[in-house]
Order: sequence, then C-alpha cells, then structure tokens
Amino acid sequence: MELKVMNKAGKEVGKVELNDELFNIEYNEALIHQIVVAQLANRRQGTKCTLTRAEVRGGGIKPYRQKGTGRARQGSIRAPQFIKGGVVFAPKPRDFSKKTNKFARRLALLSALSEKIRQNEVTVIDNLELKEVKTKEVAAILKALNLNKTTLIVTAEKDELVLRASGNLEKVEVTTADLINVYEVVKNNDCLFTKAAIEKIEEANA
Repeated sequence: MELKVMNKAGKEVGKVELNDELFNIEYNEALIHQIVVAQLANRRQGTKCTLTRAEVRGGGIKPYRQKGTGRARQGSIRAPQFIKGGVVFAPKPRDFSKKTNKFARRLALLSALSEKIRQNEVTVIDNLELKEVKTKEVAAILKALNLNKTTLIVTAEKDELVLRASGNLEKVEVTTADLINVYEVVKNNDCLFTKAAIEKIEEANA
C-alpha cells in the first residue's frame, strides 16, 4: 500500500510505502469500541463524594409527634426530602478504570488507522516545521490539504511550535506518534501525519 506525500502547499512530492500487515488489516469495530470505552473510563476522576442521611449533621430527634398534626409522618429533618438532608444513593469516590492488554490496544489502533486509510481520511505531509508560532500558518496548511473537518495532527516528536500554533484552532488536535490512541483516531474525521510520524508508528509496531 502506498500513500501520497504532500507538502505544505498541498502538492504531491512523493509517496510512502506502508506495511499491509499493519495498515491494511480488518476493521474490528467491537474491539475498537471496547478500547475506546476503557480509555474514556480511565479519564474519569471518580472523586465525587456527597453525604447520605447517616452522615449529615443533625436530625437526631423526631421533628414532631407521629400522629395528630395533619402532616406526613417524619422521623428526621435530615431525610432526603428536607433541605440540608442527605442524598439518596450518594455518589462516593470510586475507581472507574478498566484494564486492557497491550496487544488489544495495538490491534485496535492499527484497525482504526487501516479503516481511516481505506476511507481516504489519512493525509501524509513531508514535514510540519514552523519558523514561528503562527496559527494562520497551520490553518493555511490545513486549507491547502483540504482538511476542513476535525483533524488530528500527528508528529514524530513533540513539536512545541505546532502545538502552540494549533491551540486556537477549534477543530484541531495535536499528538505524537508514541502517544496516539484509538479514541483520538476515531473521534476526528481526518488524520494528518508527518512522514516521520507514520514511519515511527510502523517501526514501533513491526
């Protein structure tokens, strides 16, 4: 499999050959869904904490007698229906994380990338070197490459200039070849890889 290599002006300047065993594998939707669910779960802090009626302060005495008042019977003013009462089924700190094995994560990522390539949603650029932090320069590159939807930019190494220049672009995310994950791939419509980044991914998964 070959992909065209474009320059910043949107013109073809060469081709990059991909390993079919990595970038042309079967689309495994069930596995991708499993990994995405796990990744989103692992992002949850799980630090919510509210008090039940047993934990709130006060309410030890019955507010009024059981019968004869004409009102509903009550045992405590800290029951959930009262102001300052406890919370029903109060959320407590918990761990939402899900374990996934390395092989499954790797297979899901390659499956997602393979499908992106088949759908012509992967673009390779020769380089993304910027001389200074200019948002309009990154926007111009994306426009030249006809990437006007949500786009994931993947560089070989952390590029501070690209990261900062893309910060104000609402539809753009930036990551590196060693940190790319399945959720980022499926979340964005298009993926823009530098040639060095896609070679690094291929080398890491060979």
